[in-house]
Amino acid sequence: MRRLPPLTAIEAFVQVARLGSIKAAAEELALSSPALSRRVQALERFIGKPLFERRHQALKLNDDGDRLLGMIAPALDTMADAVETMTSGTELLRLRLGLLPLFATQRLMPHMGDLKRKHPELHLDVDTGGHAVARLGDGLDAAIVVARDIDPTLYSKRLDRNRVYVIGARSLLEGPDPITRPEQLSKLTALVHRDMADTFTAWRAAAGLSDMEIEPAAIDHFDSGTLMLEAAAQGLGVAFMLESHFEAARDDRLVQLFDLTVESDYSYWFVCRPRALTTRPVKLFHDWLIDVLGADRVA
Repeated sequence: MRRLPPLTAIEAFVQVARLGSIKAAAEELALSSPALSRRVQALERFIGKPLFERRHQALKLNDDGDRLLGMIAPALDTMADAVETMTSGTELLRLRLGLLPLFATQRLMPHMGDLKRKHPELHLDVDTGGHAVARLGDGLDAAIVVARDIDPTLYSKRLDRNRVYVIGARSLLEGPDPITRPEQLSKLTALVHRDMADTFTAWRAAAGLSDMEIEPAAIDHFDSGTLMLEAAAQGLGVAFMLESHFEAARDDRLVQLFDLTVESDYSYWFVCRPRALTTRPVKLFHDWLIDVLGADRVA
């Protein structure tokens, strides 16, 4: 049998390649950054050539690294599938699903009883960690993410289309100086989700307003939509979120500010590797999700 590099070195290489950062990959593998770097360097020594272009705070695959990733990633996926089959048994199907917590709470969990009735053999391992797309095939079988668009090498299905809402506490419409004009946002904090970083500036531009007319007191970033809605309800700022977020929240403390129609560039997407869609757990969940959300009606 031909000598192979340590599997831990290959695992480290794949994580860094997909995440583009030693720090992010180290967090995913529960290693220190120096330990992860040593594993990547060990693989490079074994192969006899560098696999990355080293840049400040980031690494980018060079041509050799990109070629290697393309050849070994399918093999790693096959190994993961084999282990999953052996450990999960033949009586149940298991899907490792990446999810945003707010989508899970508002859009998925209310329908889980229907999924269980239709497919009692299907079990979900839910992962709300970050970098879901980068972890497809490496810890995740599929993911539901919010994004403008998806890498065309992946299978993706748009689940909705949305408008941007400015969401604030009901108290902002009360008192001696109610917020009734967009220009008044200049004295407030804008709350923005990291996965929709351009939502505020896109809303401002679509509303025909310049940065001279509206420049918020500050922009606070969140990685949790649930916390954003709570922060808005507590009067900590105004949240630039999607129409579906506001409607599904059903929170009497919150109101939509301004009667402006601004189409959002961001949508929820179901994403997986094309090969994963041929597996029964992914196909069952995908077809059920499209049916229950009516995503086939999304143009």
